[in-house]
Amino acid sequence: MLSRGDLTDAEWAVLEPLLPVSNNRCGRWRDHRQVINGIIHRLGTRVQWRELPERFGPWKTVHKRHLLWSADGTWDGLLQHVQAVADAEGDIDWNINVDSTVVRVHQHAVQSRGHPV
Repeated sequence: MLSRGDLTDAEWAVLEPLLPVSNNRCGRWRDHRQVINGIIHRLGTRVQWRELPERFGPWKTVHKRHLLWSADGTWDGLLQHVQAVADAEGDIDWNINVDSTVVRVHQHAVQSRGHPV
């Protein structure tokens, strides 16, 4: 059962082939989808790792996988792939607006007693 914020089947279909597979040295990995949903939940709600709901599995597993994938570049690879697919489909608008407003204060407003500008 999906909860708000969980990966949809379509999103999972894009990510699943890009995820690392178990090397069988450390045993079988917990389901990637469950762990990613836990990471999404944690990032969206800002709860402590220890307060992660049980439906995402052991919080230590979710936390360790997040750290591992941050260190080994898995998250970077996923982001690059998702951006490339979205860009190819025309779903990303790369136009960026930068506000270069300058706010100035009257010269007498910034002076304090004994400290000239």
